[in-house]
Order: sequence, then C-alpha cells, then structure tokens
Amino acid sequence: MPDRQEPPRRLRPAPLLFEPEELAAEPERFFQLESLDDPGELLRRSTELALAFRIAAERATDYQAIAAAQLADPHRFDSLSPAEIAARADWTADYAVRMVEHGRGLLRQRRPIE
Repeated sequence: MPDRQEPPRRLRPAPLLFEPEELAAEPERFFQLESLDDPGELLRRSTELALAFRIAAERATDYQAIAAAQLADPHRFDSLSPAEIAARADWTADYAVRMVEHGRGLLRQRRPIE
C-alpha cells in the first residue's frame, strides 16, 4: 500500500497589525505605494518593503521554533508532543518535529559557553 502523504498546507498571511491608522481607513492603500508615479521609486520602495517583511517573517519563524522547542522540552511538567504542537500552530507533525529541532539549535546558540 503506498504511503499517504498529507496535502500541502497553505500558509495564511498574518494580519498587518502595525499599519498606520490613516492607511487602514483606506483599504486601497498599501504603505502609500499606490501613490508613487515614478516606477524607479516604486521599485525601490516596494523592494525595501518586501525585504523588511521577509526579514520579519524569518525572525517570527525563529521565535516559533524557539517556542516549539520550549513547549517540547521533556523537563517541563507540561511538555507537548510534536503532534500537539502541530495542532496548536496548524502545522504538520513532521514540520513540528523539524521546528522543535531548529528551535533547540537556536536555544543552544543563545546560551553562553561555560
């Protein structure tokens, strides 16, 4: 019998909670990019914004991994299994295992060498 793989999960974008209030009132506006007439300036500013979001997403993912590693710590009385972590984060169990491992690596890097 062939192995059944879970269908790929689509990531949902996180809401932008920090967009300025005046822009939130006008749903057609996105960081005032639509108001730029110069394509060179539009490319520069949109690239800068895309890079900032990419870096923010990478940092947030690292924090997810750290949290997963902490939740899976067997020394915790309330430690969670990878399946439980996956259910909380809307991940597959396999991805949760990888995130726990990644988080443990990040935590090791944070600790001072004794």
